[in-house]
Amino acid sequence: MSRFQRVIESNERLFWTLHSAGWAGFAIIYYIGSFLHDVRPIWVFIIMLNAYAGWLLTIPLRYIYRWARKQSPLNMIIIVIVSCYLIALLWAVVKNINYWEIYKHGYRPDEWYMYFTNTINSLIMVGCWSGVYFGIKNFQMLQKEKQNALKASTMAHQAHIKMLRYQLNPHFLFNTLNAISTLILLKENDTAEAMVSRLSDFLRYSLDNDPIKRVPLGQEIKALRLYLEIEKVRFDDRLEVLWDIDEGCESALVPSMILQPIIENSIKHAISKMENGGRIAITARTFGNDLLMDVADNGPGADIKDGTLSRENGVGLANIKERLQSLYHRNFAFSIEHNQPSGVRVRIRIPYEVKDV
Repeated sequence: MSRFQRVIESNERLFWTLHSAGWAGFAIIYYIGSFLHDVRPIWVFIIMLNAYAGWLLTIPLRYIYRWARKQSPLNMIIIVIVSCYLIALLWAVVKNINYWEIYKHGYRPDEWYMYFTNTINSLIMVGCWSGVYFGIKNFQMLQKEKQNALKASTMAHQAHIKMLRYQLNPHFLFNTLNAISTLILLKENDTAEAMVSRLSDFLRYSLDNDPIKRVPLGQEIKALRLYLEIEKVRFDDRLEVLWDIDEGCESALVPSMILQPIIENSIKHAISKMENGGRIAITARTFGNDLLMDVADNGPGADIKDGTLSRENGVGLANIKERLQSLYHRNFAFSIEHNQPSGVRVRIRIPYEVKDV
């Protein structure tokens, strides 16, 4: 049995248990209340019939409310009020008939509207049932959101470990340290010292930022510049970087280290394969309530099937999509496309959010 089926079965069991227990409680309270009046023993049977009628009549409300929750708030309120009133009206008629037929030995009122007496009392009871139903549903929704947040936190921390394994892999560190060693041998100590400082700052940024927390894009760009300055020492004029960051985007919150694996992928599989080097273009702009980020290279390109890049080796791009899913659920877009005239383009769309002051 799948987890989804188990959840449905658990919800079904919870509903029927609470539904039955609620109406049983109603019958018990109703029976205790009858001690205040001098009634015949047959009154107990009427109480049981009324409770059973309420049990039956409120079952359709579950399915009506399930549908109503998918409507707009105004429509949902109208549907709930109308449904409550109709069920209460019907239940009031049933209770009156039970009372007249059994307790009054077939009594019939002179006026038709007498069948709807005590509708207010019935409406209060059905309203209480509806309130408990929506209260439990909202509580379940809140618990689900908490579980999703916990799952997102767990996935993000796992992704952080994989991200570091990918981003700060021995290959990257080896190339960087080898470049520093070469600079020292060439007695370019100032350049080597600057490169060590950039590497230190980049490593500190990578390790200090919690992946579940979002950082301003401007802060992320500073880390990317550190990384690219390190790579520029290796590639010299073979690596060209173009920045196009719209004003206002730098304050937008983004997951930390979300663009670096994309850029490293471009360097590894595009720039390093080109004899004369290549170009990486990094853009960010707002569109409505969204932040759009774009990383494109002019390399030899790659096979892209179903949004998957065949040239990728590791967890980099898959890790990004996993992190976006855990943080934004369905409110994001991540695509890998062919760049024109050549190369690969990676696009990310997330909600535009800024840090509260």
